Amino acid sequence: MNMNVSDWIGFTGVFILLAAYVLQLMRLITTPSWSYSLMNFIGAALACLASVMIDYLPFVILEGVWALVSLWSFIRFFSQPAQKS
Repeated sequence: MNMNVSDWIGFTGVFILLAAYVLQLMRLITTPSWSYSLMNFIGAALACLASVMIDYLPFVILEGVWALVSLWSFIRFFSQPAQKS
């Protein structure tokens, strides 16, 4: 199988998304963590870019929204004041 640049970008994005999911299922990272949000943002952004490159609008929309929501979650994580114990 001969993979081109868009294939490699999409493969990398999907791998990062799946890694975040598996790490969360194994309880190695939590859903409301900066690492989970960052992995989702990077993975979705790469998958969105690959979808743009192959001109497949349904996944551009899906991955674009996923990336934006993950970015919002990532930003929100760092904008919350630190909780005192």
